[in-house]
Amino acid sequence: MWPLGHAAVAYLCYTGLCRAENRLPESLAVVALLIGSQTPDLVDKPLSWYLGVLPTGRSLAHSLLVLGPLIGVVYLLAARSGRAEYGIAFSIGALSHLLADSLPALWGGTDGSYLLWPLLAVEPYESGPPSILALFTESLGQPYFLAEFVLAGLAVAVWQRDGYPVLSAIRRRLARGVQ
Repeated sequence: MWPLGHAAVAYLCYTGLCRAENRLPESLAVVALLIGSQTPDLVDKPLSWYLGVLPTGRSLAHSLLVLGPLIGVVYLLAARSGRAEYGIAFSIGALSHLLADSLPALWGGTDGSYLLWPLLAVEPYESGPPSILALFTESLGQPYFLAEFVLAGLAVAVWQRDGYPVLSAIRRRLARGVQ
């Protein structure tokens, strides 16, 4: 899944939780959510594709054995500072990332062994890491790729209904600074 899709899935999961608790998403919690939704790729892709220290772009931070403790540390730090909601939001973002990446494995199309890396081996790239352009080109027309845009559209509609968290906070801050 691409970054936009991960952000959309994370936002829909988080706003669903907020709505179940009869509240709107808080702006800084949404920032933590978005950071969490991108963390596995922000760690694994550069370490694999550019530095060559990981076997694939889904290994270290895509592993529950690494991401689980990271989520725990983030939550504890957030809770210790009186902002447990930020830790919860980060957790939802990170876990929704793994869930979205795991759907093809659940459907039988790919291998999900990265979820327990390094206990389970992952297949390294045969001819070196892929290029972003090649991945994008291969994704065009794939139902899973196209579904990301549907999810993004839905997430934007829900974000609007939620009052544009983050964007509305930035606008308020700018309006105070301009006056």
